[in-house]
Amino acid sequence: MNKQRSAFTLLEIMIVLGILGILATIVMIAINPTKQLSEARGANRHASVREIENAVIQYIIDGNSFAGLPSGKINAQDICRTGITGTCYDLAVLSPTYLTSLPVDPDETDPDLTGYRIHTLGSFIKVCSPRVDVDCGS
Repeated sequence: MNKQRSAFTLLEIMIVLGILGILATIVMIAINPTKQLSEARGANRHASVREIENAVIQYIIDGNSFAGLPSGKINAQDICRTGITGTCYDLAVLSPTYLTSLPVDPDETDPDLTGYRIHTLGSFIKVCSPRVDVDCGS
């Protein structure tokens, strides 16, 4: 009798564990952590774009200007990391007065680039992220 009760208890435990496993799988699928992480990175990119744009605006308000910016989002030029010059656009003048440091996209693999691009839109200077905006530069 005791052995039979022990077998039922083991079977009950296995059934409960199976049900918990199924519920855990359903919850993980519903939460989708990969999608959540992707959305968080997208929000971080939008915040970085606004941060750079606000620093540029403040720099201009203080009587400075930028030269040689491409016109239109499709022609947006890469922004260099602080201390880098070359084919990218150098915004080192913003650091440290207007920005502590230039934001860098977490997925950017080029050691010279921030992962963000700059352009003009009419009389406005705009910043975009090619990982969020498909038409951000070529």
